[in-house]
Amino acid sequence: MNTFLIIFFFIFIISCPLSSSISDTLHAGSSLSAEQQNVDVLVSPNGIFSAGFHSIGNNAYSFAIWFTQKKHPTVVWMANRDQPVNAKGSKLTLLKSGNLILIDAYRIVVWATGTTSFSVPQLRLRDNGNFVLITEDDVVLWQSFNSPTNTLLPEQPLTRYKGGLVSSRSQSNFSSGFYKLFYDTDNVMRLAFDNNDVSSVYWPNPWLLTWEADRSTYNNSRVGVFDYLGNFTSSDKFTFLSGDFGSRVQRILKLDIDGNVRLYSREKSWENWVVTWQAFTNPCRIHGICGANSRCMYDFNGRKCSCLPGHKMKNRTDWSYGCEPKFKSFCTKNQTSRFIKLFNSEFYGYDYGIYNNYSYRDCENLCLQFCNCKGFQYSYFINLGIFKCYPKMLLVNGYHRPGFSGNVYLRLPKTDDHISSYENSTEEFKLDLNCSNKATTIQIAKTYTKGQVNMALEFMFWFACGVGGIEIISIFLICCLLIRTRKYSDTHKFQVQLMAATRLRRFSYSELKKATKGYVEEIGRGATGIVYKGVLSDSRVAAVKLLPEAYQGEAEFLAEVNTIGTLNHMNLIEMWGYCLEGKHRILVYEYLEHKSLKENLSRNVLDWNKRFEIAVGTAKGLAYLHEECLEWVLHCDVKPQNILLSSNYQPKVADFGLSKLLKRGELSSQSFSRIRGTRGYMAPEWVTNQPITSKVDVYSYGIVVLELLTGKSPTSCVGNSNGIEEPEQIGLVKWVKDMVNGTGELEKIMESSMEGECDMKKFGTLLNVALNCVEEDKDARPSMSQVVKSLLHFEDDK
Repeated sequence: MNTFLIIFFFIFIISCPLSSSISDTLHAGSSLSAEQQNVDVLVSPNGIFSAGFHSIGNNAYSFAIWFTQKKHPTVVWMANRDQPVNAKGSKLTLLKSGNLILIDAYRIVVWATGTTSFSVPQLRLRDNGNFVLITEDDVVLWQSFNSPTNTLLPEQPLTRYKGGLVSSRSQSNFSSGFYKLFYDTDNVMRLAFDNNDVSSVYWPNPWLLTWEADRSTYNNSRVGVFDYLGNFTSSDKFTFLSGDFGSRVQRILKLDIDGNVRLYSREKSWENWVVTWQAFTNPCRIHGICGANSRCMYDFNGRKCSCLPGHKMKNRTDWSYGCEPKFKSFCTKNQTSRFIKLFNSEFYGYDYGIYNNYSYRDCENLCLQFCNCKGFQYSYFINLGIFKCYPKMLLVNGYHRPGFSGNVYLRLPKTDDHISSYENSTEEFKLDLNCSNKATTIQIAKTYTKGQVNMALEFMFWFACGVGGIEIISIFLICCLLIRTRKYSDTHKFQVQLMAATRLRRFSYSELKKATKGYVEEIGRGATGIVYKGVLSDSRVAAVKLLPEAYQGEAEFLAEVNTIGTLNHMNLIEMWGYCLEGKHRILVYEYLEHKSLKENLSRNVLDWNKRFEIAVGTAKGLAYLHEECLEWVLHCDVKPQNILLSSNYQPKVADFGLSKLLKRGELSSQSFSRIRGTRGYMAPEWVTNQPITSKVDVYSYGIVVLELLTGKSPTSCVGNSNGIEEPEQIGLVKWVKDMVNGTGELEKIMESSMEGECDMKKFGTLLNVALNCVEEDKDARPSMSQVVKSLLHFEDDK
């Protein structure tokens, strides 16, 4: 009996420290030691999560939280992922002041919460995996859920703070990688690649507008979270469900090393994780995955990276470094060039510019003008009917896919001895993402001395720290300056998108079909679509414009939505919404009961005062487009059919299907891919190969005013200066000029319905403005703001 008591007492003594080691709480004044990483571990009450020092290399540790399991634990959070510590002397200590600190062997603080408390603090690991620093009154001072690394747990929010999720560098290197999941300044959750040399956003698709990607900029709370059932919801209206939705299993949402966001599930802690959702099914669409000067290809065998011809890998252990040329730069003297064709390839971003309707030879010569041009993409767009040339300053985000219509022409040295070797030399390797839990380790170059520290070494250490500190401060100041200079550009783009999003509603096709009763009441048609009358669910009468399917409506649709959605002027048509569903491209406008100016001129129902006010209002609308909105807009198709009249005959410029946006400061554009406008209203610049400026709209406006004054269309058969009818069409402008220069009797060119009621002085002023607007020389034409000023000045004089 005594022996039994002795054995029991001995077991009790041994078990005491063990029972304390599996506590879920670290009390003030206590520490967890890296030297005792297998013993000094906190475990959540339900036993699912553990927290302690986790080995990330040979004699290198980070304080982490992981799913409790004997082999290959799944880490969900790390404190010092970018600054691992040696086991000797490293501790996590909760100070009585309320600060939680991690120190290394030199007693240097490598990580801290920076918190303070007037009451006794405690650090607890909760059942949901959240590490919480609280006071005696349960006031939360800090929690790991607010500082995620690369993983989210159920009910852990992704917010605008702490930079979002950042991927690990590799399977065996837990330090911060190149990929980031975050909320941008426009309230949209995005994925970005940034390796300090190049950076780009790749999700949602960067070529889509916010609402085209089914995202919203309305909600500035910027928070995303998923529950235990596998339902993820974000404030920008992005949602998804896991493939095993509904099962209460273990889940994690992780930004993986390859830049893909994946939701993993498993039923029990010793089982392997299974992917139940992912942002990309084709990983080659992720930027930076194969580095510069390389291409990514994905098939049933997995993903492969290959260097471009004439290039070799920079680092054979890491594709993110990409490839480098085997030849000297084209900026050196006597280095001639040739181009080889890379079929079915694309390199997204870093274009010198986009050049429409360039011939292949023009595109090649353009690239040769720049020594740093690496090649060019030359593609034909069937839906637009044009060729596009993209000279490339960098060859990054390379992607090869059989069946893709694009081709890239790679620039290589024109050296006869090496041409064949350049074309045939490629390095190709399969790049796998290891989703297993098998652990690998790397050697961390970090050692510590025993006993006294060498004084010379200590001096060098502190000297290096001082120099490093100065460099960090310098880099910080430079970054602040760069951010400040970019602030206006970023804010400008955000304001344009936000205004468009807040004013437009996205309709479904079935909703608009119901509103128009199956598209039966046609109220107008033109080159860019047919317009139907409809009544929306809120009883508003709308004009519903169906864009034709022949060209899929892409160019016109994007032009109208992106342009009108940002405009707000009493003399411009108001867009209420749009539909982008499958092949359907539909625009929803306000309905104006008096329809177009063309119809009213045909019915001869406009008196003189209405005509003058229509001329003034139209001029105001065009002046706003040219000079007052966030981006300058050329309408490119001003004519009576595109000027609509409200119930009180107020004019509103409509139909921006052919519009062109120019950045502020641009006086002209050479980037028009085709002639735009309607015969009779088009300025001479369109056919004389001159730069296209806002003066093309001024010319068209002048024709519209002449039509208002004379009642004649610009291509109708008109008389000569002697009043004798001739069979040939001499044109409205020439006829008016002949009449004015011949007899000077303005009544002969006046619309017959205005005779006797017209203010001849006002008529003369308007006629003079119109003739100035239709000058052959665009520089002789006034601006639209000058037109408005002239017309309003006449009224003021009256």
